[in-house]
Parts: sequence; C-alpha cells; structure tokens
Amino acid sequence: MKAVILAGGSGTRLYPVTIPINKHFLPIYNKPMIYYPLSLVMLLGIKDVMFIVNPEDLDSFKKLFNDGSHLGMNIHYKIQSKPNGLAEGLILAEDFVKNDNVFYLLGDNVFFGHDLTKVLKEAKEDVEKNDGAYVFGYYVKDPERFGVIEFDELGNVLSIEEKPKKPKSNYAAVGMYFYDKKAVDYAKNVKPSERGELEITSVNEMYLKDKKLKVKLLGRGFAWFDAGTHDSFLEAGEFVATIEKRTGLMIGCIEEIAYNNGWISKEHLLKLAQPLKKTEYGKYLLSLVKE
Repeated sequence: MKAVILAGGSGTRLYPVTIPINKHFLPIYNKPMIYYPLSLVMLLGIKDVMFIVNPEDLDSFKKLFNDGSHLGMNIHYKIQSKPNGLAEGLILAEDFVKNDNVFYLLGDNVFFGHDLTKVLKEAKEDVEKNDGAYVFGYYVKDPERFGVIEFDELGNVLSIEEKPKKPKSNYAAVGMYFYDKKAVDYAKNVKPSERGELEITSVNEMYLKDKKLKVKLLGRGFAWFDAGTHDSFLEAGEFVATIEKRTGLMIGCIEEIAYNNGWISKEHLLKLAQPLKKTEYGKYLLSLVKE
C-alpha cells in the first residue's frame, strides 16, 4: 500500500497567517503540522508517500523532507496548480499509485488515541485482503456542519451526506480514507460539484453504490482536530503540549517512528538529532538513543 497526503490548498480559513506561508508548515506545538499525518503513515509501515503540494511550496517541502531517505522512506511530490477538490489528488497521484491500494489523508488533520494504529491497521488489512474502501467516523455534537455517515451494526455505510439539515447520525467523516485499486478510476469519473470542485464524497459514493464502503468509528478515547481553523489549530497545539508534558513522550515524532520501525540505525538517529540538540525536540531524540 502507498500513501498520498494532500498538502496543497490556499489555507484561507487561517488568513492572514497563511498568506505568506503554507499552513502545513505551521507548528502544532513543537513540530510542523504536516508531521502528524506523515507519522500515521509511518506507524502503518508505509514507506512510499506522495505529497500533493502547491507550486510555490514545492521547494519548502523538499527542504523539509527531501526524498525521505533520511527516514528510510521514499517521498515523492506532485504539484496541484490550484485547489480543484480533494478527489483531484487521487488523479494527480495516478502514476505514483499505479495498481496499488492507497491510504489517502489530509495534511491538516491531527489524530490521537491509544488504539489508533490498531484501528487503522484493521482497515488497511481488510482493504488489502477484500478490496473496497474505509471512511472513519468521529462523534460530534453538531453533525450538520460535517459530512455525516449513516451505517449499520456491521460497519457497512448506508449513506454519506454533506452538511445535512437533518443528520442521520452524529458521526462525522474525518480526513483519512483507505481505498483499493479502483480509487483513481473512480476519481476520474467524478463530475465537478456546484462549487466547481471534485469532491471526495463523490468517490466514497461510488464505493457505496458498489456496497464496498465500510466505516471504522473513532470513539471516546480518540481526539481529532481539523487544524485548518484558528480555534482548532490552537486546540490541537494545546492538546499535544498537554499529552507530551504529562507523559514525556512525543506525538508525531517522525524520526522516533523511523527508528522504532528499524528503518534507520541508532547512529543515523544521532546524526539527525545533532542539528537539533539545543531544542527539546533534539534532546528527546538523543534520549531515545540513551534508552
């Protein structure tokens, strides 16, 4: 399986902060926002990743991640000339995905939970074994603001409605998906919505029509932040800070995950930590080696 992370867009919900800088480089506490979705990809053991980026941000992404070899990964980039909808990312990634399954996620969503990796792995393995697609549902008090998932007791999706006036459940669809090999072809057949965009909901509806769309619920033990608004951005940073200060363990530390995965050696981790040794982040990396 490969992963595609959407990291383009104009970030208008965070204006004026994002006029000079892409929102995915903004810090969620002590690391760039984009580290958090990438860390999920790495926790699933996926080495091949493509970032969908704006033309003006390509050099900055390459400065941050290069080709990913320092993490034992293969990182690729594809330019999205303008934000034409989430489904367009699948089309742009066609040559990268080829005939493979894909973990597709947004670059501005932050997730946390004790069994999160377990829940994601179950969905990943089911798609690899039985095809189909997965969405993830998170309980919200105001579902009319979100894409709402209706489902049966077996986890089969019955409907997905975008910002319904009368929601059929309190579960909102969050910004990550698992798709089988049909995803790119489905995306190619999506017609622009009323706002002129290729909606990811349309791709999900195609899987739903084939009765191949399932949902995994992120229950009370999980936290989800769409960090693309000022309030949620602040909440995400405060949440990460609180967890890290209480436990002494980092969330979304990509070097630590690469090391734990066996993708990089102890010596290489030390090398990565050296330029950061005056920061708490660098000291944390050095402490991993000492342990």
